Amino acid sequence: MWVLIVQNRLAPVVIFVYARRDHVEKTISALLSNELSPDTDLIVYSDGARSHADVEKVAEVRFFFESLIGFKSVTLRAREHNFGLAKNIIEGVTEVLEDHESLIVLEDDMVTSPFFLKYMNDALDFYKDDSRIISVHGYIFPVKLLLPETFFLLGADCWGWATWRRGWEFFNCDGNYLLEKIKQRGLQKKFDFNGAYPYTQMLLDQIEGRNNSWAIRWYASAFLADKLTLYPGKSLVLNIGNDGSGTHCEQENSFDVSLSSQPIVVGSVKVEDSYEGRRAFEEFLNGLRGSFLKRLKRFLFRFLR
Repeated sequence: MWVLIVQNRLAPVVIFVYARRDHVEKTISALLSNELSPDTDLIVYSDGARSHADVEKVAEVRFFFESLIGFKSVTLRAREHNFGLAKNIIEGVTEVLEDHESLIVLEDDMVTSPFFLKYMNDALDFYKDDSRIISVHGYIFPVKLLLPETFFLLGADCWGWATWRRGWEFFNCDGNYLLEKIKQRGLQKKFDFNGAYPYTQMLLDQIEGRNNSWAIRWYASAFLADKLTLYPGKSLVLNIGNDGSGTHCEQENSFDVSLSSQPIVVGSVKVEDSYEGRRAFEEFLNGLRGSFLKRLKRFLFRFLR
């Protein structure tokens, strides 16, 4: 069922789900612990079953949302056919932003802090007219270095994120174009976090059909446009899908984090690519080399799928 949505003061939360009801229930339970949830519209994109074996599981997830209460409204948008994650997210985000100036995006395996919605809405409101900023992110790697309460990095991210209509306009689906521009400008090393992880290779793999990542193209689009994303110094998102249950992932716990137990204050940081943040990300990724590198690569295909 498709419903015309009226703009609300708070950004709607758009969640993309498939066939894992247990993960969905945990994700929604955590979201309902946010004090802003009763005033938040929830829009659910439920992808169609990929095979007959998943039909009942998809139906169970949809049934859960049909009786869900606790949000201002719940709109279920059920795909008749299987879109796949990339197409579902790209088209879903585009559709919602036709009726809203901004949105918050989650997937069915992202458990959030009770302060997630406040941080997202505060940031969306505070930076709404700052064209240097393309998005807001809720997850951060379990880095060892001490970080400021918030910081910016060049590019965009995909684990609990938000953007404005003006930001999503920079998204480019054409991986060939993006890779060509990165090479023309000699930005491969910076794009790869100073060689800490081969994101350039991931973009090439998307072009050649070895992955279908929407997120590597979102990152590249923002990176080439010299746009920044806001990050919290402590994570507001925990991905619980790295238990081997998902289509795009295997069991992994190296990216697990403790959720922030305090609100994140927005607006107290200089708008620029953070040296501290970039160094922390590079150190974390470099620290996962050696025998773990192959597993890391498989995991990050999930991270930027």
